[in-house]
Amino acid sequence: MGVEIKELNVQIDHVHVYVEIPPKYSVAEVVKQMKGGSSAGIREKVQYLGKMRFGKDVLWARGYFVSTVGIDEKTIENYVKYQGKVDSGQLTLDL
Repeated sequence: MGVEIKELNVQIDHVHVYVEIPPKYSVAEVVKQMKGGSSAGIREKVQYLGKMRFGKDVLWARGYFVSTVGIDEKTIENYVKYQGKVDSGQLTLDL
């Protein structure tokens, strides 16, 4: 799709991803592709997930948060990169 993942931070219960999306794609379509593709890959590698019943092929939560304007790129990149430390109180990041 031409989507570039600029920063990725995986937490125990959520994921922060900073991506650059070509204007021909909607954010919703990219999120759908990322969730679907990663779900299939995770289920292939962690086979016991296929035996668990979360609903029909459900691995990720239905919702997501997106911000597209108002903050410079370096601030967003740092937010995603250091999110685990911010959540745990180990780092103070001025936004």
